[in-house]
Amino acid sequence: MTRLTLIACVLLVLSGIMQAQTTTLSLTVADEGALVIPATTNLTNTGSFSPFTGVTNYTYLIRTGASGTGTLTLKVTTDFGTGGPSVANSGTTGDTLTYTNTMTGPGTAATGTQTASTASGTSVGGVGNNAHTPKAGSSGTVSWTLVDDPVYTPGPYSAVVTFTLVTT
Repeated sequence: MTRLTLIACVLLVLSGIMQAQTTTLSLTVADEGALVIPATTNLTNTGSFSPFTGVTNYTYLIRTGASGTGTLTLKVTTDFGTGGPSVANSGTTGDTLTYTNTMTGPGTAATGTQTASTASGTSVGGVGNNAHTPKAGSSGTVSWTLVDDPVYTPGPYSAVVTFTLVTT
């Protein structure tokens, strides 16, 4: 009996030492978007002054709420350079860089052929309220076409195109 009493006393003492505490985890999930764009898209042609063409494949992830939306735009932020095509002067030179776009998932691609610009962003597509991509994202393509003008000086040229995904 003394042994049982001693064990009971030890258990009571130990139970007084242990305490349970709780915390509530809280968070706010916001409208959000992300893009995965390749570092380089090659434009090629078949000769005989056929247009240069290429495809940029991208992945987008987006979540919008009841009043949120998302827009995807692109802008030529660095032009091709001296001697080559000039997107900035395409109205004068005819060096028009155009694209068409497709989007899977909740996005709606801009319709028709768009003309890329150095002055402002042009539409790639957008999403409406309560849009959600899967965890792996949804995909899209931008199919480029650039005039091949005989006036270009032979050599390599590159332009930088900045894609921007904004959620509101």
